[in-house]
Amino acid sequence: MDIIRCCQASDLAGVCELYAELRPHDPVLSEPQAMKCWQDLLNSPHTKIIVADIDGVLASTCQLGLVPTMTNGGQPFAIIEHVITSAQYRRQGLSQKVIEKALSLAWDMGCYKVMLLSGENRPEAHHLYEKVGFQSGIERGFVIKNPHIPTPD
Repeated sequence: MDIIRCCQASDLAGVCELYAELRPHDPVLSEPQAMKCWQDLLNSPHTKIIVADIDGVLASTCQLGLVPTMTNGGQPFAIIEHVITSAQYRRQGLSQKVIEKALSLAWDMGCYKVMLLSGENRPEAHHLYEKVGFQSGIERGFVIKNPHIPTPD
């Protein structure tokens, strides 16, 4: 049975497995580092990690980050990142379900917009994002990465 929900403390190992599949070249965190990051994420009122739980296995996830602002009448905006469905669970609509849950949470938190970045050469992902309502061409995204931190991919 598919359960779409926000993460809980016991989900760390399952989320780490999904992230390893999403970003296989990332440095591996030590157990204490992973626990510290995990607790910081779970304790943040501005962060939600949504998962698709299939009979106790975390099959898909995305992260929702809320950004408070003084513009737009003080309404926050949100960012969705780290969308991944494990290879063995793909083509079942799970990424769509976790994104829809993230959008629902964003609207419930009063966000006026939600942004999402995707790699330029990922047309299947772009189709999914458009299917749930994201539109390209409204705003243009730009990214700069810290030149002092090596990026494996």
